[in-house]
Amino acid sequence: MDYKMNSLRLFFLSTLIALFSINAYSQNGGYNLSFTIEGLNNVECYLANYYGNKQYLKDTAQTNAKGEFTFKSKEALGGGIYLVVMPGQKYFEIVVDADQEFHMQCDTLDYVKSMKVSGSEDNELFYGYLKYISTKQEEVKQYSTALEDDPDNKKAKEGVERIDNEVKTYKRDFMQKHASSFVSSIFKASQDPEIPDAPTLENGKKDSTFAFRYYRAHFWDEIDLNDDRLLRTPIYHTKMEQYITKLTVQIPDSINAAADFLVSKVTSNEELFKYTVWWITNHYETSKIMGMDAVFVHMVENYYTKEKAFWVDETTLFKIRDRAKVLKPILLGKVCPNIVLTDSTGEYHSLHNVKKEYTIVYFWDPDCSHCKTVTPILKDVYGRNRADIEVFAVCVEIEIDKWKKYIKENELDWINVADPNLRNNFRHDFDISTTPQIFVLDKDKKIIAKRLDVEQVEEFIKDRKEKDNKGL
Repeated sequence: MDYKMNSLRLFFLSTLIALFSINAYSQNGGYNLSFTIEGLNNVECYLANYYGNKQYLKDTAQTNAKGEFTFKSKEALGGGIYLVVMPGQKYFEIVVDADQEFHMQCDTLDYVKSMKVSGSEDNELFYGYLKYISTKQEEVKQYSTALEDDPDNKKAKEGVERIDNEVKTYKRDFMQKHASSFVSSIFKASQDPEIPDAPTLENGKKDSTFAFRYYRAHFWDEIDLNDDRLLRTPIYHTKMEQYITKLTVQIPDSINAAADFLVSKVTSNEELFKYTVWWITNHYETSKIMGMDAVFVHMVENYYTKEKAFWVDETTLFKIRDRAKVLKPILLGKVCPNIVLTDSTGEYHSLHNVKKEYTIVYFWDPDCSHCKTVTPILKDVYGRNRADIEVFAVCVEIEIDKWKKYIKENELDWINVADPNLRNNFRHDFDISTTPQIFVLDKDKKIIAKRLDVEQVEEFIKDRKEKDNKGL
């Protein structure tokens, strides 16, 4: 029973992932993207697109002896940054937007410096910027080398700062001059908020938290959250992940509030809404951090409805919502479902009647090899902490003689119960698909920890006791 997989969870994940492995953002029209790459003869090349944090194959083409090839279709591409991928995992990026019939020419020695564009203003602007940045990077190298030798080199520091300011000025001027271009939208979306000086508090000191709070509050200022072209760049996913996982305290209430805020900003754009809801839901459903399933439940209850989850079929939607219903009663902080089962003598035991400061609910199986490792460790923990804890060991095996024999041979003198006639619903109620599983309850039978490794149990209870004694 150790390696039994949760088929529902796998179905949930694979179904969601499949939704986004298909580029379903085509427009009417078509594309005709031709290239000439000197030095790339008689090989296969690929057109790929960014989507979120991944890249997907869109088209293939064979170069001729002159390095000429064309990607062509009657179906237009969704706007974004695409990759022309060559043998050896080499690639260069192109911008695709309204112009979908253009030609680009370069050589394999230096794609950027040699690039010539015709028929695409966006790519002319894009490669003009890349060429400018390339020259500035070469200028910076001499100063970087000097700083490696002498980190306090004032002239080198000033040189780096000057170049940095020049690049910022270039981008600012670029965005003003070409405000309507997609390249400007990319620049705006990729820049961080400029943080003003922190205000002075009444005590005369600077507000040490101001920079972080300002940065987070203005994080989305320059991003058009109605523009789903940003999904087909590396920008939106990177920003979203940073906001949700780095700029938000990783506790469910804070994450839920941040998720609701972001989702509210993208509601008017179906593609951004779909991707944002999917990614947050999937990220926390698969998280290995204890308690993050509360975010999954929140997302499902609020966004996986028939009206909102338009990309999910009814069968899949039912399975997702049913999984959230299973998890909700066993979230951290909830009073766990009661279990009433018989011990090896036929006497009934109720989990909720256990009178100890902490109760360890241990789901196990005598045939489970991992359980055979965990059980003696848990027995030692129990032996050292009998005054404060009780172990309520629930056997998932239905072969009663095997269970009794194991208890006797291993002298397991905690509360041992089983359900040989399969009359109790604990497997469903506690989402038990593998063994062993450990839940820790407080005196009120609220779940304070779950799915802990046995090596963590004793330290967790020790820390919890200290917090309880301090009233934290």
